[in-house]
Amino acid sequence: MNITFTIIHIFGLVTIGFGGLMSTCLITSKITGDGATNAFFDGTVITLLVGALMYFPTLWTPKKVSRQAGFLLVATIWSLTPVLCSMPLMIYMPALSFIDAYFEAVSGLTTTGATILSGIDDLPMSVNLWRCELNWVAGMGVIIFAVAILPILGIGGMQLYKAESPGSVKESDLPPRIAQTAKALWLVYAGITLACIIALHLAGMNWFDAICHAFSAMSLGGFSTHDGSVGFFNSLSIEMVLTIFQLLAAINFSTHFLALRKQSLNPYFEDREARYFLTVVLGSCILAALILWRAGTYPDFFTALRYATFNLVSIATDGGFSNQNFNQWPIFVPMWMLFLCCISASSGSTGGGIRMIRTIILMKQTSLEMFKFIHPFAVRPLKIGEMVISNHIVNSVTGFIFLYFISVVILVFTLLLSGLDFMTAFSAIISCFNNAGPGLNEVGPGNNYAGLNDFQKAVCTFAMLLGRVQIFSIVILFVPEFWRK
Repeated sequence: MNITFTIIHIFGLVTIGFGGLMSTCLITSKITGDGATNAFFDGTVITLLVGALMYFPTLWTPKKVSRQAGFLLVATIWSLTPVLCSMPLMIYMPALSFIDAYFEAVSGLTTTGATILSGIDDLPMSVNLWRCELNWVAGMGVIIFAVAILPILGIGGMQLYKAESPGSVKESDLPPRIAQTAKALWLVYAGITLACIIALHLAGMNWFDAICHAFSAMSLGGFSTHDGSVGFFNSLSIEMVLTIFQLLAAINFSTHFLALRKQSLNPYFEDREARYFLTVVLGSCILAALILWRAGTYPDFFTALRYATFNLVSIATDGGFSNQNFNQWPIFVPMWMLFLCCISASSGSTGGGIRMIRTIILMKQTSLEMFKFIHPFAVRPLKIGEMVISNHIVNSVTGFIFLYFISVVILVFTLLLSGLDFMTAFSAIISCFNNAGPGLNEVGPGNNYAGLNDFQKAVCTFAMLLGRVQIFSIVILFVPEFWRK
């Protein structure tokens, strides 16, 4: 019973936080007179009221979060918060169904960037700001946000942190307490976002577009203020800025923290995961450009390199922006982009997918097994650099990747059963599961997810949630032992 009240208490406080966030769009709407003031007023009042009714009556709850409560809280926050966040959309657009509004809110909060909306250019400024704010706040995780920005919780937050991103944060040289760590990472996150806003404005965006696209770029969320995404601007300088900041967002934020604290670039060179990530992604940009050039898709190599680099980096990092309809490119390139979105982003970044560190461990383990076939009596530990990886971590990675692929297979077959063609179903699940945004065919960058029926949208929504919480936090709820004391 205490676990239930603890979850209600913390979820109430998080809900109050989102009500405060929603009020910024209320103020924006009021100042600009964009016609969405009533939608955000009603949404803000309801959200704050719901949060207060959960938080204040449960002030007596024990100030401790068990591991079990941590996983339950993660599932509760990620699944129920979008209901409240979808209210301004449903109130402003009464024709929007609940599943459509929930899909859009989940896409924002999971930083996926998939959308069912069209006519985005004509949406009120406050509505577009709300969509991009959801991206930004969720970029480092709602749980970390609650611990860092709302420290009055007064509870031990490590269980929440581990549940939200198991095994993904480097602990060396970081502040020892979870609240201090979260604050440090959020300060870095906010600081780089500010730099991105300024850079985008200098590159040619107006301040509003710069803020919204910086929020989406740093969260790798992919929401834009235009139907044409970044292609609307047709600006090489804007594309270069977004490419650089998406690459930064896909690197472990603890590495950024260490680099800033030490005022040195050495942490980037010492981060093997970042080196693998940059090598694979930037090398793939050159390969894709060569293929597009040789296929005659673009008249010269540098034009091909421009569009290949922006779109590949955006999808590989799970950013989700686009400036070309890559659905029409030679099939190898978009399929390779979808493959990269599964593995590229670093642990501790705002990206999704398997994460590069797990890919490295799996490759090293495969190489080690081959070595043991040749030298069966040799003793050789699995190492990344000078760090020895324990069998416990290897087993965890193996289990995660098995669950990852089984989940993808089940979800793809579910969409196939609903009547979708294979390429649409496969790319939709890969993009949603890895929080990358656009897929191919019916859900490609030239379209969006509005063409799917309600059941198909629900499957994609579940895929977004499952991918965002790294599978374990949802799947573990279905294990009988989890519920035993």
